[in-house]
Parts: sequence; structure tokens; C-alpha cells
Amino acid sequence: MWRRSFNSTAGSATSTLKDKKWDALVIGGGHNGLTAAAYLARGGLSAAVLERRHVIGGAAVTEELIPGFKFSRCSYLQSLLRPSVIRELQLGKHGLKLLKRNPSSFTPCLDGRYLLLGPDKDLNYSEISKFSKRDADAYPRYEHQLENFCKFVDPLLDSPPPESLHDISSLSDRVKNKIQKSVFWARCLRQAISLGQKDMVDFMDLLLSPASKVLNNWFEADVLKATLATDAVIGTTASVHTPGSGYVLLHHVMGETDGERGIWSYVEGGMGSVSTAIGNAASEAGAHIVTNAEVMLADGTRVYASVVLSNATPYKTFMELVPNNVLADDFTRAIKFSDYSSGTTKINVAVDKLPEFQCCKLSHPNSGPQHVGTIHIGSESMEEIDSACQDAVNGIPSRRPVIEMTIPSVLDKTISPPGKHVINLFVQYTPYKPLNGGWEDPAYRESFAKKCFSLIDEYASGFSTSVIGYDMLTPPDLEREIGLTGGNIFHGAMGLDSLFLMRPVKGWSNYKTPLKGLYLCGSGAHPGGGVMGAPGRNAAHLVLKNVNKPLNDISI
Repeated sequence: MWRRSFNSTAGSATSTLKDKKWDALVIGGGHNGLTAAAYLARGGLSAAVLERRHVIGGAAVTEELIPGFKFSRCSYLQSLLRPSVIRELQLGKHGLKLLKRNPSSFTPCLDGRYLLLGPDKDLNYSEISKFSKRDADAYPRYEHQLENFCKFVDPLLDSPPPESLHDISSLSDRVKNKIQKSVFWARCLRQAISLGQKDMVDFMDLLLSPASKVLNNWFEADVLKATLATDAVIGTTASVHTPGSGYVLLHHVMGETDGERGIWSYVEGGMGSVSTAIGNAASEAGAHIVTNAEVMLADGTRVYASVVLSNATPYKTFMELVPNNVLADDFTRAIKFSDYSSGTTKINVAVDKLPEFQCCKLSHPNSGPQHVGTIHIGSESMEEIDSACQDAVNGIPSRRPVIEMTIPSVLDKTISPPGKHVINLFVQYTPYKPLNGGWEDPAYRESFAKKCFSLIDEYASGFSTSVIGYDMLTPPDLEREIGLTGGNIFHGAMGLDSLFLMRPVKGWSNYKTPLKGLYLCGSGAHPGGGVMGAPGRNAAHLVLKNVNKPLNDISI
């Protein structure tokens, strides 16, 4: 039996929690924790969610940081949320509305050219042909190959890895476990055979290679390669030349919007609407959600539950929340020395007008196609991206940062005052502890923000003067405010040594932990980071299976 102490400012909520023994407690009201609670409640368990902050959502949250401007404070685009979660929890009924982006990306160049890409194949061909006819011909084949790879990986996302279990005592259980693993690997073998040897070799090449090698093998135009390469390094400390960065590229194209593969969308009302919809589904199913409730090791209200699911990072779960000296040393070392590094800073900006890009003379009274998708600033070549990374390796924020700019208010009219806009800047690379200053210094912080604004000015003159106000989250801020260890948006690196049977650590990949009754349900577990919902769903199904509760028509 688990006993957990917590502090809560909500008196009635505290009373409700302590007055009963719960089947399951979920630590952390991020989207995965809420997803887990929804499935647990739908499966017949009494479930409660304890969220430290005043608002649910974790990194998928909307906050009005400047009066009238509602920001997706951390995560800012949707594509990876599993179709099974959207369908089974009926998130559309609970308020989720996706706003597709077409075109989906815009890369301005200082020489006066630009590249637009999106779901329109004719547009892609025309745009890429401006830089290379050969690349325009190759691009559909590149997309087709990645789509085939995504189909191969897709079934792995919605189920636990075939982990060797640690607590099997009976012969029948051991035989059953072996049969289940054999069935899993046989299915993988059939998929590999259907993929074919050539594509399987290409798939392994993608997993193991630097993104630069993959893209150089396909294309010749610098701006196209750099635009695609940003998906391989976003949210990481890796360079485009880092082996294994090809997988991160695949990870960011494996999602979909309304059945369209690789399409990223805005969410009406900001990314907090994703969490709100999941929270509504959980509440409708009977889950109890409490905010301002921080799990602590100090004295406080005691809540009893049969199982606990942690949506916190593996480091926070095992190194901060679990009592000392209850875990084996080898497990503790593996968790402690996992890679939680981050080079990411998120800047949320309120502006009084849209940026006007010198290279793009498209005439539109308000917004144009250049404002709809992700705008890549400082990414005209892979060498630029690598140079920005090397600055961080040397201990300083990138002198010319890599910036992904999005303007959701172009499509979402609910998040900003008329005529004004919300702008997200996802910036790399920013060391957790810079050698030339500290993020706790207001002047140092402001100088970096102004550096980012000045870089945008090079492509859209006057941007800096349009800024009404901004909010900046550096890696230490992401750790302190959102609970992301090291500021890592994925709850831990997504390298090949930290995926599938190796996530979060070798031997413990199926959501169970060395402590009986404690499960992981966050992005630090399989299949990893992003607003997916898969870890929460998979963990909940495992709990339901272990406590022998019916699944109530939930398909697995």
C-alpha cells in the first residue's frame, strides 16, 4: 500500500481525497497523467490526480501571461496525440478543435528568396524547384519513405514494450510471458518482411545516422535540408551531425491531424485545450482532479491508494519523491545519470502587428501564407544549425540562435485582441548553466531575448518594435515552473540508448518500477516525449490488467 503526503490550498478537495482509499493516484496533471486517469476511471477504478500548479496541463497548458493574450506556454503545436486517445476519449466532444496549417512551413532567406512547404504537393514541387529541380523530384519519394517508416513504427507506440518481468513466480505466468513476447517479436518480424530488405536497411540507416547524412543523401539545396533538419534537433542538445538524430526527425513526422500523416495543427484556445479536453473526459468518467496539490515528503494530509502512477520525470520520481534507500543502487545510478540535458528556451511574445518579411512580397491585407505555418529563422543551412549548437557545446547561448516561430493567432481568433497577435518562439541552443552569465540575471535574460528579436529583424524589419511584452522560459525555468528535469521537454533525451526497451532505463521499460504499486505514466516512459498521450494510455491499461478490472469496451 502506498502512502503519500501532499499540500493543497483547496480545503474541500483535501477532505475529499483523504476521506477514502483510492484505487489509483496519479502524480502530475500533465496531459499523460490526465490520460491515465481517464482510462483508469473508465476501467472502473477510483482515480485521483494531484497537480502541483494552479492549472492542469503540465507542458501542454494555456496561460494568459499578458492581459488579452493567451499563450501555449510550453508545447505549441499538435500532431503526435495518438488517434486512439482522441477517438476513445471522444476529445472532440470535450472541446478539442484542431486548426490545420496550410502551408505548414516558411523559411525566409537573407538573399531575398524563401521556401514554403505543406500538404499541397503542387506547391511543394513549385517551391522546391526554385532551389533545385532534382530536389523537387526527390521530395515526394522522401515523404513516401518516411510515411512507410512511420507505419512500421506506429503499432509499437500503442502498447508496452515486451519487457522481461521481474515478479513472475508461477510456471504458468512465466510461460504466458514468454508466449506474449514471442507473439510481439513475431509480429515485428512480419512487419519487417513486409517492409522489404532495402527499406529495412534504409530504416536502420535513418535510426543510426546523423540527420545531415540522411538529408545529404536525398537533397542538394541547403535551405530545404536545413528546414527539414530542424525536426531532427528540436528540443535536444544534438547537432544535425549527431549520430541517431535521424530518429528524432522521424519522431516529429510520425503524427497526424484528422488522419492526415505528418500534418501539425494549432489547437483552438491553445495547447491547454488539449489538456482541458482530456481532463473533461477524465472527470466525466469519475476521476477526481485536484490542483495546488504538491506531493511532498514532508508531513501533510495523507492519501491512501493501492497504486500510484507518476507523470513526473523519472529523475523527479525516483530521486526526489521516492524515499531514500528503497531502490537498488544500480537502478538509482541509471536514473541519476540518464541524459536530461536541454538546449531549449521558449519565448512567448505579444505583438501589435504581424511581422513583414522582406523576402516575401505576397500581397495580403492581413495574414498571408508565410504567417500560417512554422517560420524557420536562422536555418538557411545545416552549417548554421551546427554552428549554433557548437556555441552551446562551448558553454554560451547560440550567437545566432535557431528559432522556430509560430503565430497561432492567425488561425485562432480566441487567443489575442483584434489586430494583435500571439507569437511563439522555440529557441535553440541555450545551455542550462551558461559560462558567460546566468539566467537568474534579468539583464542577461533580456540581452538574449533581444538577440532573438534582432535576428528576426534581419528577416522582418521592425519586429522588435512590435513587441508589447514577452515571457521567457529558459532550461532552469522549465525545470522550476513545469517540473521538467534539466529543462528537457521530453522528460529525458530521445537518443537510441533511451528508447523502447531502454526507456527510462534498461530492464524497466513497461511502466512498472522496482517499487511494487508504483508506475510511470509520463513522457520519460515508452514511447517518449511530445504531446502523445501514449504513455498515459499504455500505463493505465497495464494497471487495469494487473488489478483484473474489465476494460469497459476500451480497445487495446
